[in-house]
Amino acid sequence: MANIINEISRTFSEYLILPGLTRKSNTPDTVNLKTPLVKYKKGEVPKITLNIPFVSAIMQSVSDNGLAIALAKEGGLSFIFGSQSIEDQVKMVMEVKKYKAGFVESRANLTPEHTLEDVLALKKETSFSTVGVTDDGTSCGKLLGLITSRDYRVSKESLSKKVKDFMTPLSNLITAKDGITLNEANDTIWEHKLNNLPIVDKNGKLKYFVFRKDYDSHKDHPNELSDDKKRLVVGAGINTRDYEERVPALVEAGVDVLCIDSSDGFSEWQKDTISYVKEKYDGNVLIGAGNVVDREGFLYLVKAGADFVKVGVGGGSICITREQKGIGRGQATALIDVAKARDEYFIESGEYIPICSDGGIVQDYHITLALAMGADFLMMGRYFARFDESPTRKLLVGGNYVKEYWGEGSNRARNWQRYDMGGNDNLKFEEGVDSYVPYAGKLKDNLDQTIGKTKSTMCSCGISSIKELQSDAKLTLVSSTSIIEGGAHDVIVKDGKN
Repeated sequence: MANIINEISRTFSEYLILPGLTRKSNTPDTVNLKTPLVKYKKGEVPKITLNIPFVSAIMQSVSDNGLAIALAKEGGLSFIFGSQSIEDQVKMVMEVKKYKAGFVESRANLTPEHTLEDVLALKKETSFSTVGVTDDGTSCGKLLGLITSRDYRVSKESLSKKVKDFMTPLSNLITAKDGITLNEANDTIWEHKLNNLPIVDKNGKLKYFVFRKDYDSHKDHPNELSDDKKRLVVGAGINTRDYEERVPALVEAGVDVLCIDSSDGFSEWQKDTISYVKEKYDGNVLIGAGNVVDREGFLYLVKAGADFVKVGVGGGSICITREQKGIGRGQATALIDVAKARDEYFIESGEYIPICSDGGIVQDYHITLALAMGADFLMMGRYFARFDESPTRKLLVGGNYVKEYWGEGSNRARNWQRYDMGGNDNLKFEEGVDSYVPYAGKLKDNLDQTIGKTKSTMCSCGISSIKELQSDAKLTLVSSTSIIEGGAHDVIVKDGKN
């Protein structure tokens, strides 16, 4: 007979957090939600640290470049879905990397001999309103002038008018020398009331632009997750089939971290994929793996070289893996088991492997529970699918606004690569459904509220960081009756609209 684990497989809803001593210093503004995304050795720091413990799911209905930009601006990270062509995924990654970059390479350039018609065509093609005028029309040519929308009026100008006749010439521009710091550049912009500042080298060749709007954006998003070049950080999902073609293209596009997208990460297919990435790039390309639900699966991926490991099989709101195959584990139990293995591995090896809880989040407080149970960060799909920034349509259904949300294992997504069992046959049954989720508005507004709840709970426990939450929080199992008791009961709730 099979090995039987008699321990009950539990979910987040079966636990509560006990309050601790709330000190006067325990206020939401003192809570630190920074958390490691990738592995690091004791005494060192990870190559990527999230400012908030949230990443978005590797799903067509969740993580495109729009959601990736919005989440990175708040301090989290998106893994752009891989169930699309390599070219389309690369384009999405590049859109995120060029969205904001402190020092921005000019991506719209013309020569003085071009015309207004060329300017309008370039603006339509690139969506950039600032055009650098250089001697050779390249991003690194000698700067001769600048064109913005204030330099021409389409209704009054001939489309054949030469750029040199309406551009703002170099003699009228304020520029800065290459080597200036970003703070100095922003000070110059503010001092001279500029919208942009061209940066040129000692030979007068254009190097970068610094834009006022980027400074304003950073002030509005103080937790923004950016790389050492001030570009937003973005991840990408890959599969265990076409990684030899997909990974080099994503690396070339500037992706910061990869993650294998699979319902079952405890496989030789994942080991081969990780080995390829680590060997080809001498360990310099970061890659997460999963999903697993126990100690054995975690250690297998760690020894294969994974930089983080995702935990959870069958717990997603659109996932029907457990119904279809009878495979999985309650998310709380899986997370507790893997977290224990992670901590023991750290003690033995001196290497800390972050774990990501993927699935099982129904209420906001489940997020805090997951972190307390050992998760370093959480991957969420349904949560982010509800927002304006997700890629799906907003519809009016039954008098309520909803957004479409479908699983990667559904017929709609047809992402059979994530259920790789070898061979060439497609999956013969679905492991995900096609659905709607209630529309919730803007990502920032909802995420601020969720973060506020998490910080409030931590304050009630006398805790100010995720590490403290994992080491000091006290959790208790709850009965079905106490779950009922925890909500409104024995009253007639008034209609909130009155």
